[in-house]
Amino acid sequence: MSTHYFGAHTADDGGPAMAARRAGKAGMQALQIFTAKPTFYNEKAGIKPERVAAFRAALAEAGIEPRHVVVHAGYVLNTASPEPEKATKAAAALAKELERSTALGVGMVCFHPGSAGDSSREEAAARVGAAITQALTHVPDGATRLLIENTAGAGRTMGRTAEEVAMMLGHVPAALRARTGYGLDTCHLYASGHDLGAGPDAVTGILDAFQQATGEAPGFFHFNDSQGALASNKDRHMLLGEGTIGIEPFRWLLADPRTRGVPIVLETPNAADPASDDDDTPDANDVRMIALLRSLVG
Repeated sequence: MSTHYFGAHTADDGGPAMAARRAGKAGMQALQIFTAKPTFYNEKAGIKPERVAAFRAALAEAGIEPRHVVVHAGYVLNTASPEPEKATKAAAALAKELERSTALGVGMVCFHPGSAGDSSREEAAARVGAAITQALTHVPDGATRLLIENTAGAGRTMGRTAEEVAMMLGHVPAALRARTGYGLDTCHLYASGHDLGAGPDAVTGILDAFQQATGEAPGFFHFNDSQGALASNKDRHMLLGEGTIGIEPFRWLLADPRTRGVPIVLETPNAADPASDDDDTPDANDVRMIALLRSLVG
């Protein structure tokens, strides 16, 4: 696959269908959305058929293939938590997220695995693997994959190294393994100590390390510059070229064949909020960043 699929987590004022319309107006080929408010567990929240139909119609109008759509799970989910109540609720919420996303027909759900707290990383990895397994068992059919997102490494969060990502995925039964995987966020990589700015060979080496540890290439990328310094463990996104990573590492990444054929999603700051729920005008920063990414290819 030789194509880059560029997109963004567009403003969702007016719902997922409006997010898709804004992406289409910006000329995107990929998209990231929330299916529910990310600051809540939403472990009982469904999705209405009319909302599904509107989203699918908007995607078709935008020319975005459903397999290039990523749903980002809620930020509050902590599937790695050693506190039984929190871990149980997070696992239930993750399963419900996969259910909603499968109804929408999107390609994948990504989630932050959470913090090990005062437990060992091995124990936390087992809990994350169990949550993935529960979700995939809850939704036995459908093409929507459930992917771990690497993290910036603050505190006891899981997923800052290739080995930790592989350890979590290692707890998923072999029969379900093809339905899961991982994706990489550039800000999180840099903040967790992976020096994307050290040169093209370093970028290749970082991707190699994750592929060798997990047995597969990333299923998606989040392209974000970083406000924090290398190894700062700060998850603060910046517009490409306006942070501490700079422009060239994104050019090096785009030269790697593993960035082709999968969604490449911006999670960078918007220039402004939409004027209203029925305003599908694309954000100016999104338009500028998509143009920048296209200029870095080739």
